Amino acid sequence: MTDGSVTVRVDKETKSEAAKIAEDFGFDLSSVTRAFWKQMVRERRIPLTLSYPEPNEESKASIAEAEAIIDGGKARFDSADEMFASLGI
Repeated sequence: MTDGSVTVRVDKETKSEAAKIAEDFGFDLSSVTRAFWKQMVRERRIPLTLSYPEPNEESKASIAEAEAIIDGGKARFDSADEMFASLGI
């Protein structure tokens, strides 16, 4: 069986950061890529965990405020002009 080659386009910063992580584990990017492909074939799936990051505390507070406004049925502002004024627009 002959080897094939794969070209992956990624920005320089991502490649550099990924290379640092691979090096921390004693690998190069080619070895990590081969291992990923072999795992994909072995498990017959794409071995990734995709999820959104957990919101920070400020975001959680904003979400809670929005939910309270929705549940209360009352808008925070009485008009668009009032909202824009509070934003300094």
